[in-house]
Amino acid sequence: MKTTALLTAGLLATTAVAAPLTAKRQAARAKRAAGRQSNPPFKPGTNEVLTLNGTTNTEYSSNWAGAVLIGTGYTAVSAEFTVPTPSVPSGGSKNEEYCASAWVGIDGDTCGTAILQTGVDFCVQGSSVSYDAWYEWYPDYAYDFSGISISSGDVIKVTVDASSKTAGTATIENVSTGTSVTHTFTGGVDGDLCEYNAEWIVEDFEEDDSLVPFADFGTVTFTDCTATKDGSSVGPADSTIIDIEQDSVLTSVSVSDSEVVVKYV
Repeated sequence: MKTTALLTAGLLATTAVAAPLTAKRQAARAKRAAGRQSNPPFKPGTNEVLTLNGTTNTEYSSNWAGAVLIGTGYTAVSAEFTVPTPSVPSGGSKNEEYCASAWVGIDGDTCGTAILQTGVDFCVQGSSVSYDAWYEWYPDYAYDFSGISISSGDVIKVTVDASSKTAGTATIENVSTGTSVTHTFTGGVDGDLCEYNAEWIVEDFEEDDSLVPFADFGTVTFTDCTATKDGSSVGPADSTIIDIEQDSVLTSVSVSDSEVVVKYV
C-alpha cells in the first residue's frame, strides 16, 4: 500500500487542464491513488482473464484495447502518443468522473504472474480534465510519478525495460516539455515476469475492485512502437488485436509496422 509521501507525490503529479481541482476532487484523487490498479485483460462481463492465442483475429475484453505480441524473450517496450482530451461519453453524467489510460507493458496475458507497465491516465468530470503519470509492477497497485506535468496535446514517450524477471525500469518522457521521470524496480516485487508479452494498450482501469466509468478518449495513436525480443527490435505488426466490449463494442483498433491506433467508437 502507498505511504503518505507517495500519496502526496501523486497529487503533485496531477495537472488540471480545464480548472483547478476542488477539495472534493483532490480527496477523490487521493482515494484513487490508494487503490488504482491495472489488470490483465478480462473476458467481457467477467473477471476471467482472456488468454490470447496469438492469432490475427480480433479478441474482445472488458478492459483492454490495443495490441499484444505473444512469444518469448520480450524485455523492453516503448512508444510515443499525443495526450488526448477525454470527454464524457454519450449519455453520461457531468457529475461522474470518467477515465481511461494509455500504457506500454511487458506480460499480463499469457503470463499470469506480473505486468511491468507505465502510462498516463486521463480523466474528465464535467468540464474538468486531469492527467496522472504512473508506473506499476502488477499485482501491486499503480504509483503516481512526481516531477512531471502532463497536458492535452503533449507528446509522451513511454518505455519499460526489464533487466531481469524481477527488476527493471519504467520511464515517462514529456517530449513536448523536455521533462522525464524514471522508476527503478530492484527486486522484491510481488510477481516474476515471464517475458511472454509486449503490449500497447488503452485500458479501463480499476479502482476499489471495479472498473472506472470509461471516458471517450477520441483516438490514441501509439507511434514508433518497438519491442525488444531476444535482443532484437520488433514492431507490433504481428500483434493480436483487442477491443473493449462493455454491453457494446467501445473501441476500434488497427495495427501497422510501427503504429497501434485505438479509437473510441
